[in-house]
Amino acid sequence: MSVDLNSRPRLAAGCRMGENNKQRVLLMPERALRLNGPSLEIVSRCDGKYTVAQIIGELQLLYSKAEPHKVEQDILGYLELLQKERALDFDV
Repeated sequence: MSVDLNSRPRLAAGCRMGENNKQRVLLMPERALRLNGPSLEIVSRCDGKYTVAQIIGELQLLYSKAEPHKVEQDILGYLELLQKERALDFDV
């Protein structure tokens, strides 16, 4: 599965952001994923308003010391992982 740069990722039904012992987490049915650093930055933008391209652009600015291509590849890989885990849906 590849992620369309013009799609708008949003949390899938049954998934939501939460907090556990002051740690941000992505709550999914029967599991939770601890979020920090880049993962938190990515998931917090998965609200259906931002396109994948916009998320990549913002994080390339935020992590400007990293190679832009590397940032893009990492984001796309993480979004694909969350899609496989059924944590994200993509609106076109």
